[in-house]
Amino acid sequence: MKVNKKVKGDEGEKRALNYLLAKGYTIKVKNYRCPYGEIDLIAMDDNTFVFVEVKYRKSIRYGYPREAVNGYKRQKIYKTALWYISSYQLESNFRFDVIEILGDQIEHIVDAFQV
Repeated sequence: MKVNKKVKGDEGEKRALNYLLAKGYTIKVKNYRCPYGEIDLIAMDDNTFVFVEVKYRKSIRYGYPREAVNGYKRQKIYKTALWYISSYQLESNFRFDVIEILGDQIEHIVDAFQV
């Protein structure tokens, strides 16, 4: 069962990556990991670093994918982003986006949350 979820997650991240590339984003890192957690995609949108969480579900039976990015998950993403920013001594704008994949539909939620 976990392998199937991993495969679906990887497929969703690949779809999100291709979506961002088609929109003109530059992908900096896929699956960035540090002691605080993981960020699915780190991209550039002009001069802004974009930390992207990708959530996939095939139906809304258990809610919309974006609902899985709760307060706890947001804090993990934020701490991981700060680790990345400080590791590379970046001085640029940044934001947090969510790409929600629901079946065949993709919704890009720009500036999805503030921390």
